[in-house]
Amino acid sequence: MSLAGEHCEACRKGAPTVPLDEQQALLGELPEWAIVEVEGTPHLTKTYRFKTFSGALAFTQRVGEAADVEGHHPALLTEWGKTTVSWWTHKIGGLHRNDFIMAAKSDELYDRES
Repeated sequence: MSLAGEHCEACRKGAPTVPLDEQQALLGELPEWAIVEVEGTPHLTKTYRFKTFSGALAFTQRVGEAADVEGHHPALLTEWGKTTVSWWTHKIGGLHRNDFIMAAKSDELYDRES
């Protein structure tokens, strides 16, 4: 099953983060995503490009709706012609498999739009 076809699991404080070697393997399934340190916490981040602000805003809304369905929410920055999506798991202060699943779902939402 592809990452986009998986569902998020409830994550408790103290759950293990994805090991570095597995993070790199999962990144291989997520073109243009990068792991970026923000205040010492790794975030899975990607910027999507659009022709208009309204296109970026509509995509932001779709990602938000998907996040509500899965119960896992990103940081979203919407600007003219682009939306930056960042996934990480607050409870564990790092990356959980849920973050990679939601990154794949974000790509799937973008691909439907393009």
